[in-house]
Amino acid sequence: MQRLTLKLDTMDQCRALFGYNDRNIRMIEDELSVRVHLRDNALQISGDKLNCAAAKEVIDQLLSLHEGGETIDTSRVQYYINMAFDGHMPNAEDLANDVVAYNFRGKKILNKTQGQREYTNSIRNNQLTIAMGPAGTGKTYLAVALAVVALKTKEVERLVLTRPAVEAGEKLGFLPGDMSQKVDPYLRPLYDALYDMLGSDGYLRYMERGMIEVAPLAFMRGRTLSNAFIILDEAQNTTTEQMKMFLTRIGKNTKCVVTGDLTQIDLPHGRKSGLRDAADLLKGIEDISIVNLTNIDVVRNDLVQKIVQAYESRTLEEK
Repeated sequence: MQRLTLKLDTMDQCRALFGYNDRNIRMIEDELSVRVHLRDNALQISGDKLNCAAAKEVIDQLLSLHEGGETIDTSRVQYYINMAFDGHMPNAEDLANDVVAYNFRGKKILNKTQGQREYTNSIRNNQLTIAMGPAGTGKTYLAVALAVVALKTKEVERLVLTRPAVEAGEKLGFLPGDMSQKVDPYLRPLYDALYDMLGSDGYLRYMERGMIEVAPLAFMRGRTLSNAFIILDEAQNTTTEQMKMFLTRIGKNTKCVVTGDLTQIDLPHGRKSGLRDAADLLKGIEDISIVNLTNIDVVRNDLVQKIVQAYESRTLEEK
């Protein structure tokens, strides 16, 4: 049995660290098999030597997040606990200082995990990035954030965001309205990310100037996209033929990001995903990066992370 003492400078630190109804500290205690007590602005951590050291490391990183103005929520706590088990603890201060973008309200968009940081660095440093990972890992949002930065700094002249119009296991039948009204429901996640980055007024201004295009994948055929930032979302639902068609649209001074989740393929049975095929085929080619995000990088909600883990565990059992 070991006991470590960690001094807290303010009660604000204490409140942020413990969280609502002490749920952050309870999570650390349960996951790392330690006991944490507050005595006169000092944390006393007791338990096995290795567990105490891991708990202290987690708490140190969470306090660094708080000092950087970030909120300590349960998803952040779970992430640093996972990293303590993994033995590759990222530096929270480095993550907090690596600003991806600012949204229209001036809020900083940050990488919340080391996997996300590798993903955004890959986009910055390569012409084509193929990113695969479960829901909630920020694949689409971070790509849109960097695309907006490239547009605002005039690195590119326009953004082109696309995704295949494939129904998620449902047959919706005939959709009324003109072409825009028919395809908009499939493209809604892309609109949501753009609205969050630009605001509705900013988005409309860019759209009116023809600097942002959101369109279904079928509309890409026969085009050459130069001086653009292109994002193909939900790429697991492309066929190999569609993926080849899309990737051969890349023109000069164009950056391209392809994102998808191979656990959520909605193609007809027997059709190979163009995302899986491209990731296998293009591996090792210069200026193309393949990024694999995992359930550890899920930042949407800690419950989503648990759901992803449950599905992954069942898949492994079935193999």
